[in-house]
Amino acid sequence: MQKLEDFKSGNYIKVNDYKSFIPSKINTEWIWNDSELNKLLFEATLQLGTLNGFAEQIPNIDIYIKMHVKVEANKSSRIEGTRTTIDEIKMLIMTF
Repeated sequence: MQKLEDFKSGNYIKVNDYKSFIPSKINTEWIWNDSELNKLLFEATLQLGTLNGFAEQIPNIDIYIKMHVKVEANKSSRIEGTRTTIDEIKMLIMTF
């Protein structure tokens, strides 16, 4: 088991003339001494359960998610100062 407080997300290694980030493996058992983290994880689990309950009420969750991806893509393009039409977004989403 690895202590969460000691976790390092990865290391940079030199490859020729540049550095490459190699992430640490995260598939391990974790322990921590911070009781506040237990509370936050419990609340996150409750919120995920609530979200899952809402997802169960939607007949076709994939269509719902695709719709929101399109809306977010459109908003993101506006933030970047570019314009994207709904038809362009549809073509992009169809490639997934």
